[in-house]
Amino acid sequence: MTDQIGDPAVRAFVDALNAGDRTAFQAALTPDATMSDDGTERDLGDWTEREIFASDGHLTVEKAQDDGRSFVASYSNATWGAMRTRWSFTVRDGKVARFETGQA
Repeated sequence: MTDQIGDPAVRAFVDALNAGDRTAFQAALTPDATMSDDGTERDLGDWTEREIFASDGHLTVEKAQDDGRSFVASYSNATWGAMRTRWSFTVRDGKVARFETGQA
């Protein structure tokens, strides 16, 4: 349900994540992008490989705010199953510069 996401950078991030498209995912990020999970800074490359690409991660947006730069979603992957998560994004120059996620 990316129709709730108005920000094109965040929409590209979610679409790439759901498609399992590493190239498009990287293209949606600034070169110096950072992230945190449950308030802990994580290595973006390691985290996304483990939590998204190697484990078939998928996001279903439940409720979005701030043009989609903040939302609650059902997130599932082969490692953890499904869980309710929160996501927030900082966009710079049309790309995601930072995202923060965690249990909702």
